[in-house]
Amino acid sequence: MQKTTASLKPADVEKKWIVIDAENAVVGRLATFIAMRLRGKHRPDYTPNVDCGDYVVVLNADKVKFTGRKLQQKTYYWHTGYPGGIKERTADKILGGKFPERVLEKAVERMLPKESPLARKQLTHLRIYNSGEHPHEAQNPETIAFADMNAKNVRSK
Repeated sequence: MQKTTASLKPADVEKKWIVIDAENAVVGRLATFIAMRLRGKHRPDYTPNVDCGDYVVVLNADKVKFTGRKLQQKTYYWHTGYPGGIKERTADKILGGKFPERVLEKAVERMLPKESPLARKQLTHLRIYNSGEHPHEAQNPETIAFADMNAKNVRSK
């Protein structure tokens, strides 16, 4: 009888490609699902110090939804680096702007471990597109239906 836990080696990892359609999906719930897949926590042989997650392709990222009044009330802050250079923008301005996929990208990034080289590497396995097409057909991705059942108080943009 063996009393040690088998650790996954980087050479033993088999990464899959998955495609998720984000249309009408709630941002937080979708980001949680994506972060779990990127880290590999859905696997029975998950090892915290090994990149054992999947590649995730997200389509229709500009059609994500927020529950309640978060579309108008959720504020994203950043600093320019200059004195008094704090900037802010609401979620509906970002979704209606030039790079609406950043809402989902930042939500996933903030669910990964902070200031970690492994987390930065895992984030490179996330591909987000605003359209329904992607250039990753050669990898034979598996399509995962992410349907949110609690869409009763979802606001469209």
